Amino acid sequence: MAKPGYGKRSAPDQLPRTNHDFAHLPPREAAIAAYIDRLPNGADISVKTLAKELPYGQCALRTALNNLTRAGHLRRGREHLAESGSQRWITRTWFTRTARDDDWWAAFTRGDVPQESPEPPSRPTRSRAYILLAALGRTTPALSLSHAACAELAPLLTEWFARGATDDQVLQSLTAGLPLPVHSPAALIRNRLTTKLPPEPVRDIPRPPLRVLECAKCGVPGRPETLPGGVCGPCRGEPAPRPSAPLTSSAVRTHAAAARAAMVDRRERPRL
Repeated sequence: MAKPGYGKRSAPDQLPRTNHDFAHLPPREAAIAAYIDRLPNGADISVKTLAKELPYGQCALRTALNNLTRAGHLRRGREHLAESGSQRWITRTWFTRTARDDDWWAAFTRGDVPQESPEPPSRPTRSRAYILLAALGRTTPALSLSHAACAELAPLLTEWFARGATDDQVLQSLTAGLPLPVHSPAALIRNRLTTKLPPEPVRDIPRPPLRVLECAKCGVPGRPETLPGGVCGPCRGEPAPRPSAPLTSSAVRTHAAAARAAMVDRRERPRL
């Protein structure tokens, strides 16, 4: 294991583990990725440590890790925990068995990770709201509902649960002071679920951590869009951008004089 706060960090929203997660990789990279995938968070996955555990040298491991970065399974960077109260940035190495493209890693850096759509269940399940509505008729026969009415009203009750309401609070709001007789149970329950909806709870929304990705080869930090495949432009063989030289004082005076002359010339033109 690495020092506390360092080591492997699992990226969120990974798909369930299968026997074919790394079949698209070369054999060496697939073996290393499968080994890292089964390590717990906080495990030391530096080149030196992996060389002691795997039958590969440090040079081969460094190349393989760079290949995993290009394939979207690995990113290196730094992270500052917004709620920690410290100004120190922590070195991070994020791993995901589910390969991600550059857009996903850019969203992850901003703390705005797109959610994976869950696979549909093999058979439909009844929600907590549906079960409570369906059981109303057992204790309060006047509020017996059909299957269609329970399914239609369940989303309204789900919002109650999302706002922290308990089953007892819901039952009290739906059954207290019923008129006699109840002509339309579904209409009455719809009205009460709508008009008696509790307020939204006041919650402190935690700020996402600040993250900066680094080049997999040279370690230079940069914005995600400047690190396609986790590698910076110079390491990909692109020429480094030339910095623009600042204007000299004489050049500034020349530009200012030209601007004033243009303004004077414009004022002296006759109007048509």
